[in-house]
Amino acid sequence: MNSSEAASDQNNCGICRSSLTTEQGQAIFTAECSHCFHYPCIANNVQHGNLCCPICRAKWNKDNVPFQVPPPQNNNSAAIPPHIPFPSQQQPRWYQYSSMQEPEYPPEPPTFSDDEPLQSSTSPIQSLVPQKITLKTHTESPAISAAQLSSYFPVLVSICAPPLNDSEGHGRTPIDLVTVLDVSGSMQGTKISLLKQAVTFVIENLGPSDRLSIVSFSSSSRRVFPLRRMSVDGRESAILAIESLRAGGATNIAEGLKKGTKVLEDRRERNPVSSIILLSDGIDTYNRTANRLLNQLPDSIRSSNMQHEIPVHTFGFGYDHDPNIMHAISDLSGGTFSFIESVGMIQDSFALCIGGLLSVVAQEVRLTVRSASPGVKILAIPSGRHVNEISDEGQQGVVHVGNMYAEEEKQFLVYLLVPESSGPYTKMSLLDVLCMYKDLASNELIQVQGEKIEILRPEVCSPAEKAVSLEVDRQRNRILVAEAIAEAQRLAEMGNIEGAQALLAQRKEILLTSPASQAGDYHSNLFETELREIMDRMASMKLYKQTGRAYALAGISSHRSQRASARGDTRASCLNSGSVVSRRGPRSRKSSYSVTPGELGQPPAAVGAFETPAMVRMVRISQKRNQPGPY
Repeated sequence: MNSSEAASDQNNCGICRSSLTTEQGQAIFTAECSHCFHYPCIANNVQHGNLCCPICRAKWNKDNVPFQVPPPQNNNSAAIPPHIPFPSQQQPRWYQYSSMQEPEYPPEPPTFSDDEPLQSSTSPIQSLVPQKITLKTHTESPAISAAQLSSYFPVLVSICAPPLNDSEGHGRTPIDLVTVLDVSGSMQGTKISLLKQAVTFVIENLGPSDRLSIVSFSSSSRRVFPLRRMSVDGRESAILAIESLRAGGATNIAEGLKKGTKVLEDRRERNPVSSIILLSDGIDTYNRTANRLLNQLPDSIRSSNMQHEIPVHTFGFGYDHDPNIMHAISDLSGGTFSFIESVGMIQDSFALCIGGLLSVVAQEVRLTVRSASPGVKILAIPSGRHVNEISDEGQQGVVHVGNMYAEEEKQFLVYLLVPESSGPYTKMSLLDVLCMYKDLASNELIQVQGEKIEILRPEVCSPAEKAVSLEVDRQRNRILVAEAIAEAQRLAEMGNIEGAQALLAQRKEILLTSPASQAGDYHSNLFETELREIMDRMASMKLYKQTGRAYALAGISSHRSQRASARGDTRASCLNSGSVVSRRGPRSRKSSYSVTPGELGQPPAAVGAFETPAMVRMVRISQKRNQPGPY
């Protein structure tokens, strides 16, 4: 840490991370170890039995710490000295400072089995014959010469989820949703006002079959609102509960998550889909490392095989949250991590997330590929956080995909060993493809058999038979970018910003020379934009710590799950209605290919990678609501 960054840390409270500058009601406590805190923040910390410094973990003498909160200062700045160490010889008389201290509430029930019963029918009827998942496949090239052994031949398998029967979402699968919200002292003012507005937006877009519970946390956690159906009365009650939230106290993310998980564990009845949304703007006061916090979390949110999971979608708000912890929580549970860079983006970021959650059409999705010819072996299936298994000496591969949103697409490259052919056969079979899943419209297990993947084996390949599939190359570009972001983030964490920049620049050049990028492929263009954004945010260690770390981890989360997440003030997303992404490929060069709308994976409107139509619709609703009305 350089001197300017150290000075910046010394000027911020070690708990809420906001400035220690003297303001009304902001008396300051200097501990024995010389670290400084707002009196209200440290008082709430100590009242919960924590006698260790949240920064250096030094143990304090209990006689030298404040157990109650100082009274607010009036306009006379001499009423309380603004910056004095707490004297060990005498203990002044303190009184409750309600605007910063965690509010007191009545005790909660020992179990949360008071969830409102589900509606009589929770199985939505979208159509008499459920629409099925579809499978698409592409080989890297149409042919391999008969005498050639290909040691790492890529085949692309795409799983495409069906749309909702009703684009407005009527008749969709209902959800049990728990919002776990940070209401610590640092959330005071505009932050908590915008949080209330964003959660109100979520409430208003839930249906009468959906159920919602609200948990808040600061130094401790509280269930503010039980798991209730979002009927007209349920929505009104939930909005009143949100409006009752007040900010104060320290930050205990683990307690908030445990309480939110308990709501789902204790419920008597269950909707088909369950999820937790977690938002925090600060660093966990009680658990300074990700491992320490993760060890406290219940097994029910630990996703080992992508099935029966309770995904936690985490939202890191502002520059002072801990992106490492928020990303670790989402990755452990099968959720996504979003970086909310500006206060005005909370509602749109929530909209992107719930647009997906309210459109789940399939669960327990499992992709199976099997060798279709002697000598053809499966070598690798890069699948991100989706667990894959290769068995029978490379004869079979399985990818556990989990749930899928309406019109969501998951793509996997399957790398094969393709042996020489004994003769110039017309075709050679490579793979059989099968997908199994639980259809939520019919509540039935569905099996979809894909077409057998075949390749030509001529004696000599023509130029057309050697042509690279742009679909395969696009996915190869995505994996290239995802690995580059992860490696650059690792180098930056080690303090090697120059190495991270060099790596990103080198990968960008590889991307730009790829066939898909040269052809002006829309998504390859998005990937280039993503690399440029990462490079900008890693221009210095100071910039990396401010926004680069959170932006990179949000990108890693998105790529690992092939699912959209908010990523700060990103250039390539439906969250940015003024997207600057070129529709004709990277602006730095001209392409000899003619690209028309709809070709090369280009959607009809500029949206980010992995953003589904349901997500985009929900974001547009949020953006329209935020537009000022006529005067």
